[in-house]
Order: sequence, then structure tokens, then C-alpha cells
Amino acid sequence: MHGMMKLFRALLPLLLLGWHLAPAQARPTPEDEIQAQIDAELEAMRQQQARNAGAAAEAPPPPPVPAPQVPARVYRTVPIVLTTSMGAITIALEVERAPVTAAYFLRYVDEKRLDGTVFYRSFTFEDGGSVGFIQGGTQNDPKRILPPVPHEPTSQTGLSHVDGVISIAQAAPGTGTGDFFIIAGDMRGFDATADQPGFAAFGRVTQGMDVVRAILAAPRSPTRGEGVMKGQMLEPPVRILTARRAPTN
Repeated sequence: MHGMMKLFRALLPLLLLGWHLAPAQARPTPEDEIQAQIDAELEAMRQQQARNAGAAAEAPPPPPVPAPQVPARVYRTVPIVLTTSMGAITIALEVERAPVTAAYFLRYVDEKRLDGTVFYRSFTFEDGGSVGFIQGGTQNDPKRILPPVPHEPTSQTGLSHVDGVISIAQAAPGTGTGDFFIIAGDMRGFDATADQPGFAAFGRVTQGMDVVRAILAAPRSPTRGEGVMKGQMLEPPVRILTARRAPTN
């Protein structure tokens, strides 16, 4: 017993030392705590990303976003009114797309050179359809006509001889003066091509196509007219009382 007590006293310092060291090694340092917090935050982020990926996989794809619509360009025009013995015809002159021809025709309007002239010709195809044109103007009256206008082809202006289009009458490019024709229906054969200069369209009827069609259907003389124009001359002609710029708002 006495020997056991001596052994215990000898081991006691070591036991006490071990008791103090063990808790110090087990206790986490501040660096360990910071690292543990970082690890926890990273793990939380990984779990959230996994949840988001799962939700995205289950969700339907978003609807396609429509492409923005680009409004069609609006070109500047000048309206004029031809007042005829059968009614009024309002025409928008393409002063932006066909500036040379439109400005030339406006001179006839502003200088009243068309007042008192007539629509004298009506052409339709032999099948009796409603496609054709009516022609009117100064009929080369030397007191009314201006020097010929340079040719402005549809390949340059982007216009086309479709329903309601007004165009300069000419025997050859650069010979047009104060005569013009208005299309009823589609006559794109008057457009310029790689081989043909075509005619110079310069505006379009905006009101009064019923008047144009009435003139187109008006009586024609079976004998008047020369060459290809024989049988196409209106009898009586339809008078153009006035040609004026239309009032604008």
C-alpha cells in the first residue's frame, strides 16, 4: 500500500499535465472557426445552385421574344386634285421618290396649264376587262406645254404601274410634256426593265378611282384616232375643269 501511494505521487504530475493538454488540443482555434464558416457557406451555395438547376430543368422554356417590327417608310408626297366633268380625282405626287417628274407636273398645276384640257383617250384590252388606262393633258398645245422632262424610270424611283398610278405619256424617253395617263388595274409592262426604259410613274390616285373607272368605261369613237389609238378616243372627251394643289392639314 505504501508503495502504491509512492507510485501515484510519481504519476500525478503527468496525469495533471495530460489533463491540461487534452482540452487545449481539442479546442478549435479562431482560424479553424473561420474556415469552418467558409466551408459551410460554400456548401450552402452548392446546394442552392443544385436546387436552381433542378428548377430550371423542370420549368418550361420562356416564350420566344418577337423581333421588333420596323414600320414601313413613308415617303413625302404632295396631293393635287383634278376636277373633271365626271368628278374629282385626288392624286399624291411622289415628290421624294420621283422628284424630277413630280416637280415638273406641279408646274403644270401651279401655272394652271391643265385647266380646260381633257381626258381624250381610254384603253382597255380586247377582252373587255377593266384593266387599262385613261390619258389626258395638253395634247402638245404649244401655248400650254413646257420643255420636255428628263426621263425618270421606275428602276430608279422604285414605283410601279399598278392600280391608280399616274405616269408621263411619251413617244420616247425624254420627250414627255403635258400629257399623262392613269392606270386602272395592274400594267407592270410599263415599268422599266433591263431592255426597256418604260414610262415615268410619279404618283398615285388616293381618292376618285371610281371616277377613273367611269372615264375608262365612257363611250369611244370607233373611227377617231391614228394608228394604235384608233378606236380609243373618247367621244365626247371628259373635261379637266381645274388642276390644283389639295389643301393640307
